[in-house]
Amino acid sequence: MSILSKLTKRESNAGYVSEFEWMFKCPLCDESMNVVDLKSLICHNHHTFDFTKQGYLNLTTRSIKTKYSKELFEARRKVIAKDGFFEPLSRTIAESLKNQVAKENLVILDTGCGEGSHLVNLCDLVRTHFEKTVVGVGIDLSKEGIFVAAKNYSNYIWAVADLAKTPFRDGQFDVILNLLSPSNYAEFNRLLRPDGLVIKVVPQNGYLKELRLALFDEPEKQSYSNHETVDLFNEHYQMVSSSRVQYAMSLNQDSIQSLLQMTPLTWNASKERVQSFLERETAEITVDLEVLVGKRKSE
Repeated sequence: MSILSKLTKRESNAGYVSEFEWMFKCPLCDESMNVVDLKSLICHNHHTFDFTKQGYLNLTTRSIKTKYSKELFEARRKVIAKDGFFEPLSRTIAESLKNQVAKENLVILDTGCGEGSHLVNLCDLVRTHFEKTVVGVGIDLSKEGIFVAAKNYSNYIWAVADLAKTPFRDGQFDVILNLLSPSNYAEFNRLLRPDGLVIKVVPQNGYLKELRLALFDEPEKQSYSNHETVDLFNEHYQMVSSSRVQYAMSLNQDSIQSLLQMTPLTWNASKERVQSFLERETAEITVDLEVLVGKRKSE
């Protein structure tokens, strides 16, 4: 048996991270960091962050509790990775990278990666169809999401991290993904390489409309606009491309249950309405998203 096959998940992931330790900076003092003994990421001032059993790092400097549970992220992984709910979105983003990025080696950061399936699907597409070498890095404030990501996906860098102060040195990433999650454009600009791209995905007014209509009576909850979000993106970046991804997915009862378990829409809906939707044997669900691709504006 080889030495590599004897490594634990923690040691194996620590070994992978050690190949890219140059991208990290200490979240406490901003000093550079090194992987030590396949056990910890330690900065030059000896601030120490241990790899967990699953192989991820918690690089936050304070205790943070989110509403998101492990069960939610397991359901999200089923919907994305097994049901292929967002596959057309992944293909659209991959095509954008093919058309806009000439270099063969990419480092992609997914900010708000959840349980990692979006990032993994995209990296797989780029590697397989466009023959690029890709390093995938996923961060999220939810420890539960990163736990599920690290448990299921090896040879990625997974970290619990705060988007307000990410644990990476300046200019480390070719692509920053921001899918259906909050942005921090000042931090994105710090992390982005000069020729890098920011890809932001925002929901459009048809997104999950069947679910919204079934769960809510209020018009503002049944439909909404993201004009302000798009305008803000345009203020910060030169738009390279914008594309709308619209399609309908037919879900069976098992997939309906996973979808309702993963979406925050159910948090503000009545239990009776949620239960009524759960009892459907099938449902047609609309996906309606806009993919914004931007680069830094010229000074």
